[in-house]
Amino acid sequence: MDYRKLQVWTDARQLALDIYTVTARFPDEERFGLTSQMRRASVSVISNIAEGCGRTSEKDLARFLGMARGSAFELESQLDLAVQLGFCKGSHPSIDRCNKLKRSLSKLIDRVRAG
Repeated sequence: MDYRKLQVWTDARQLALDIYTVTARFPDEERFGLTSQMRRASVSVISNIAEGCGRTSEKDLARFLGMARGSAFELESQLDLAVQLGFCKGSHPSIDRCNKLKRSLSKLIDRVRAG
C-alpha cells in the first residue's frame, strides 16, 4: 500500500507542516520543550502511517495506525496546553485538523481490522 495515496497521510502531513509553522512563533525558551514535543508528535503521526503501510500484515498496519492515532492524541493535548499558555489562539485551525485526523485514523483502523 502506498501511504502517499492515503488521504489520512496527506492530512497528517499538512498538520505536521502547520505545527512547524505554529511552533516557529513560540517563545525561544520553548525550543527544547513544547516546540520540540509538538513537532515530534506531528512527525510521529505521518511516520507511523508510512511504517504501517510498509508492513506485511493487516495486523501490523492496524497497530501502527493505532500508534499514529496515539500521537495525534498527544499532539492534541499539547495544542491545548499551547492555547492555555497563550502561545496560539484557542480557535487555531490545527486543533480542528488534529480532531479530524483522529477521527479519520479511527475509521481507517476499523476498516483495516474488519478486513
